[in-house]
Amino acid sequence: MSRAIALIDYGAGNPTSVRKGFTAAGADLFAPAAPRDLRDALAIVIPGVGNFAATASLGDEWRAAIDDAVGRRVPLLGICLGLQWLFDGSTEAPGVVGLGAIDGMCGRLPEGQKVPHVGWNTLKLRRPSRLLAGVPEGSYAYFTHSYAAPVSEACVATTTYGTTFASVVECGNVFGVQFHPEKSGPAGIRMLANFAALAAR
Repeated sequence: MSRAIALIDYGAGNPTSVRKGFTAAGADLFAPAAPRDLRDALAIVIPGVGNFAATASLGDEWRAAIDDAVGRRVPLLGICLGLQWLFDGSTEAPGVVGLGAIDGMCGRLPEGQKVPHVGWNTLKLRRPSRLLAGVPEGSYAYFTHSYAAPVSEACVATTTYGTTFASVVECGNVFGVQFHPEKSGPAGIRMLANFAALAAR
């Protein structure tokens, strides 16, 4: 198998859209058929939309393979629901555990505004980030979600919608974006290109 970025399709999202985004960023992806295929991956992408319970499809073997890859310093990117899965879990599905690569629990956006949060919103940069290199302060990204991650040490950018939440996280070789970079114009494609560059190193 040629070495490329692994795009994991666990039945919760539109991997075709993510694949198109990475193609626009000049990156090659493959769909791993089994956890063992991650041994050859230059990087791993976990996309997803919908209920946190859908991440239960990433069972023990997948979790072990992803943990092993992270331990080998393989870059990992979570998109939308995939970002939330990087944390310990979510109040949306209390019985389903996340990867636990980043400490904290995701929670529902507060009452007082329309939920889900759908549409364009801005990114407020908190500190330098390899994923956000070349992405200007105040760049817009396209969101669609009802739950969000807390602002913690791993947070490199925030967005405000009723409350301020982590819209981009970075912890070592683990990265996550709450929005859909493949639908976020030049700024989103730049992030995917930055991630692909990290994978190629």
